[in-house]
Amino acid sequence: MTELNENPTLPIHGVSNCGGVLRTERGWAGHFICGHRCLFRRNTLLAYNDIKIVVSSVGLMLMDYNKRTFKTIGHNRHFETMAFHADKNDKRYCDADVSKQIEFDNDWCIAEQDADDKANEMHEAVVLEITEKLLKGYKFEVSD
Repeated sequence: MTELNENPTLPIHGVSNCGGVLRTERGWAGHFICGHRCLFRRNTLLAYNDIKIVVSSVGLMLMDYNKRTFKTIGHNRHFETMAFHADKNDKRYCDADVSKQIEFDNDWCIAEQDADDKANEMHEAVVLEITEKLLKGYKFEVSD
């Protein structure tokens, strides 16, 4: 397999460029131990220079698939968005390093159960905020 877009004439499926920040949409939960039970999963990798950040949103965690009952994923919330520096050890998948969470200003949780449209908007707002900060030179330092 070739390295990520060695041939710039061939577009990469699911990758877009916003002012130099590469955005890749992925199909798995980026955080949350029960992410496999969530019907709502968004995972966006943002790459700018040597910084890689994963924005992850999860929600609608199934309690019982047959009865279509849901459980909150935290205190009073059915959806949440978090952001992390990516694991530098993996060149292909760049999963979230959950020990390196980064802060952002936008909303991060939704209490309502029927709110997947709002969860998409919340995820996009966080992606936009982080993209804009990266373009302004923000490094998203992590304290130990």
